Amino acid sequence: MKIELLLVTACLAACLAAPQRTEAEAEIIAQDSNIDPDGSYQYSYETANGIRGQEQGTLKRSNNPAETSDVIVASGSVSYTAPDGTVITLNYQADDEGGFQPQGDHLPTPPPIPPQIQKALDYLASLPPAQRRR
Repeated sequence: MKIELLLVTACLAACLAAPQRTEAEAEIIAQDSNIDPDGSYQYSYETANGIRGQEQGTLKRSNNPAETSDVIVASGSVSYTAPDGTVITLNYQADDEGGFQPQGDHLPTPPPIPPQIQKALDYLASLPPAQRRR
């Protein structure tokens, strides 16, 4: 009886001492990518712990006349499960005009503008443009 208990205890200790996988070691279970000669691209991935991501992008001429090179216009999404079980999804677009524009239900939103401040802003917007001083 003591030998059986000792063997069970030894096996249990060996199982608990085995290295445990962490979130940082999640395996990639699906991955795809493509880069075209014109500079456009797309990629996607999924990990064993439920993280998913995808993006596509293209090159375009910058709207800034001082900029001589092409710029990347990209859009994509990332999703994962938060520790509380909520699925977090972040969609985004990025370009040279609007910059990085994330969207997601989990992102904070600004509080509403108080009515008195909005009234003052509306009044200021209704005024004619100021004359330049000479």
